Amino acid sequence: MASLSPSWASLSILVLVAVVLAIRPIIRGLTSPLNKVPGPWYATWTNLPLKFAVISGRRIHHVHALHAHYGPYVRIAPTEIAVNSLAGFKQIHAINSGFTKSPWYETLVNIERLGVFSMSDPKQHAARRKLFARPFSKTNLRAHWEPAVREKVQLAVSRMQEDARSSANGAVDVMKWWTFMASDITSNLMFGESLHTLEHGEVSEYMRVLMQTLKGGGIGAEMPLVRWIGRNLPFQSARELFGGNDMVEDYGRTAVSNMKASGGGKNVFANMVAEAEKGVGGTLDDRDVELEATSFVIAGTDTTAVSLTYLVYAVLSSPDLQRQVEDEVTGLPEAYVEADVEKLPLLSAVIEET
Repeated sequence: MASLSPSWASLSILVLVAVVLAIRPIIRGLTSPLNKVPGPWYATWTNLPLKFAVISGRRIHHVHALHAHYGPYVRIAPTEIAVNSLAGFKQIHAINSGFTKSPWYETLVNIERLGVFSMSDPKQHAARRKLFARPFSKTNLRAHWEPAVREKVQLAVSRMQEDARSSANGAVDVMKWWTFMASDITSNLMFGESLHTLEHGEVSEYMRVLMQTLKGGGIGAEMPLVRWIGRNLPFQSARELFGGNDMVEDYGRTAVSNMKASGGGKNVFANMVAEAEKGVGGTLDDRDVELEATSFVIAGTDTTAVSLTYLVYAVLSSPDLQRQVEDEVTGLPEAYVEADVEKLPLLSAVIEET
């Protein structure tokens, strides 16, 4: 009986593997339950157009154009659907909805542990949120951090006033100063010490490196091969993008040391480890604090700055609304606190709606 030589057997195996690899995506494309969702034909077979839009910084425009053409539910990739529906949004983000975070968040951070922003397991995420609930409650933040936050807000406003006086046309880059304010506040709360960007009037080295590292995480999540190559390049810029940085790690350790100093009252993590040791909200060790502190600085800086910038733009774009808001805040007591501001109906409505 004839038999195949080893070389022919190996070739046959390779051909079989190639055929299987070629057929699998075809079968997936033809049998996917997402085929019922409207979308461009290519979304059934490839995510390359979406990936190109992501790496070119045009994802929101790409997805918006698809929604404009196909409606509130549109398939944007073989395993992805974009939802532009209030009802759908509420269903997806409801507690116990069954919709969990994509693995993309884990590849974005690319670290050995997951934080509250990258956890996809509902039970694990709920335990970590429970641990954060008390320190981040409105009551606790007001009691322990309102004076520190107020100081930074007043400094930000005074720096804007200085810019306005020195500018030829009175223009002020409010986005810049809101960003500095937010980074100083979040670093103070998370690390126990401010980055002092408001005083210096420029981006701190830590925030610069952190933003580079975050940018590299986004690139690496979309193109893992580029991350691997960049991590091995002998250039400082590549190392900052893809290899992390000692400065980021050092500030994380600062959060831990300040957490343990002076009886544990220098940052929001002060009592979390003790609570975790009592069984409240799972475990939380020093490494977790390092990672969570950095994550909260990232999450709280640009989001706050962008929201405040648009809020200012929205109010200034409507002179009548601006006048009404100014009249309302004029009625605040001289030594007002955040609780007084919260009671202003018009200002609260403007904040909520913008």
